[in-house]
Amino acid sequence: MKKIDSSVIMNTGTLILSSFASVLKLMRVKHYTKNLFLFIPLFFSGELLSSAYLVDLLFAFLAFCLVASALYTFNDLMDVEKDRMHPAKKNRPIAAGLINIKTGYLIFAMLLLLGMGLGVVVSARFFIYLGIYFAINMLYSTYLKHFSIIDIVLVSTGFVLRVLAGGEVAQVAISHWLIIMVFFLAMLLALAKRRDDALILEKQAVASRKNIRQYPTYFIDAGIGMLCGVIIVAYLMYCLSPEVMERLDNQRIFYTTFFVITGVLRYLQITLVENKSGSPTYVLLHDRFTAINLLIWGIYFFLILYIF
Repeated sequence: MKKIDSSVIMNTGTLILSSFASVLKLMRVKHYTKNLFLFIPLFFSGELLSSAYLVDLLFAFLAFCLVASALYTFNDLMDVEKDRMHPAKKNRPIAAGLINIKTGYLIFAMLLLLGMGLGVVVSARFFIYLGIYFAINMLYSTYLKHFSIIDIVLVSTGFVLRVLAGGEVAQVAISHWLIIMVFFLAMLLALAKRRDDALILEKQAVASRKNIRQYPTYFIDAGIGMLCGVIIVAYLMYCLSPEVMERLDNQRIFYTTFFVITGVLRYLQITLVENKSGSPTYVLLHDRFTAINLLIWGIYFFLILYIF
């Protein structure tokens, strides 16, 4: 029997692991935190620990993750040439040549079929929300992302759809204040991300997207300031609204505003002073102040909803 060369086995194993890592990077697994918005309606309803819909929400979360990964893959296929000129995006698997175009389309199709199939299993109405989310993002990737303001509105709409889908699965009525906060928070993050692209254009004369010249930094800074004010006021209105205080039977909910204001101020500092707003997910996972502030806010709200 012919002896198998151990170096061949090691090289094959290394190749497999490298390919797997490239696929995971293509899928943007770190961005799955965005799909936690599905759990927001159930969390704020005070029924998270006792709900019979928690398992369904977990499947809904997985469905959104798979469809979102399919959309990220499709977007990378559409933007491969532009990504190669971007200082950070050039390292994406397709732009870097780690995954070829044909394989990219195959991965896109597989992720989409798995995600949509799981969406059907969850419920028909959830599948409709998931389908709308997919359709909007396909329009965004192929055409509408080139139009300023419309692009960030569509991105923000995706977050609202996550919340609506989560409310549908959990059978929870959603406050209009919650929808307003989610929409404008998503707009803030999207606009801050555009600022990162605008700075690259100013410093390196590289336009990473067609509409970036419609986003000069002074316009973005003014928009960010406006949105921060709206978010804080909307959160205060939510906390002080009679229906919320009556439903939670707690007058101390407005104390959580402290963490919202400090969180917004820190994000302004990261965006306007440190110029590091290119990836909101990176900020959430790596900025210690933001992570601790969000954790304390979550613990305080959990205590109000589930303990006191």
